[in-house]
Amino acid sequence: MVSHRRTSQHSQTALAGVTVVSAALATAAAALSAPPAAADPAGHPGAGRAAATARVDSLYVQAERATEKYNAARDRTRELRHEVAALQDRTARAQERVNRMRGRLGALAAAQYRSGGVDPTVRLMLSERPDTYLEKASALDRIGSGQAADLRGLRAAQRRLEQQRREATRKLAELETSRKAVARHKKDVQGRLATARRLLHALPKGDRAAYARASRSDGHREAVPDLGGAVPSSGRAAAAVAAVRAAVGSPYAWGSSGPSSFDCSGLTQWAYGRAGVSLPRTSQAQRGAGRQVPLSQARPGDLVIYRGDASHVGMYVGNGQVVHAPYPGARVRYDPVGMMPVSAVTRP
Repeated sequence: MVSHRRTSQHSQTALAGVTVVSAALATAAAALSAPPAAADPAGHPGAGRAAATARVDSLYVQAERATEKYNAARDRTRELRHEVAALQDRTARAQERVNRMRGRLGALAAAQYRSGGVDPTVRLMLSERPDTYLEKASALDRIGSGQAADLRGLRAAQRRLEQQRREATRKLAELETSRKAVARHKKDVQGRLATARRLLHALPKGDRAAYARASRSDGHREAVPDLGGAVPSSGRAAAAVAAVRAAVGSPYAWGSSGPSSFDCSGLTQWAYGRAGVSLPRTSQAQRGAGRQVPLSQARPGDLVIYRGDASHVGMYVGNGQVVHAPYPGARVRYDPVGMMPVSAVTRP
């Protein structure tokens, strides 16, 4: 299990009173289900507390993964709304065009009726489905070239209208599916965070305070680490680094992309947005939003993607440090680049 609780280099002394175990999730859950006095075979209550904090860390990791799924579904929902609106607008215009064309043919029929009856060919042109008749070459011999062009135009317009209607229907169904995914992922995040809060509240007051000191430092109260004078890869990277460093101390809020609170990918998206660069919303998509470089060649402004499923992202700022939004309850802060397994480094 990869722990999501990371300690800032300026809060090391706070760890003295906290034991962090790397137990497997099943082991932690088993420890939590037993009575507190029997949480450890040897009768050490500290082991049960350590299992509880390990479980909290695991829940934060799971919540962050669910948050990135929520962000992706919400982003797709927004895109689909725009696509559906555009399709509906095009469909309305196509319907108006078909109506105008049928109106012109109707005027022709009225004129023929007043002069002694409606020609069968004109009656055909006013029908809902003239396709079959048009396929007969003899039909074209019975109408003038102008009328034939009108009829062909009407047929093409009706075909486009039906295609747009089918596409709009498909997009609406996809939109509904995406809306349901947003709700599902939101419920998942909220459930995991609620469980984490219950576990923390069940800890003795002293243990809760120790956990907070060890893992939830406030970036504004920390000294800025030595960043070693590293040079960003570009002017826009420099602007993004300046923005992300200005956000240090802002609270984590899942699903948020600034300007006053952030989740991990929301922070990097917002920082590059301040530099005039549009990044995708999720950490998974941000992994592919530029050129991959080795960690040994990372420069300020590079995106550091964590875990095999790319469910966390921070921004490299130099001298082995990243700025990132860790998890609920924490604030945007500096941490060592190796705080958890790195899966990719992307240079936007």
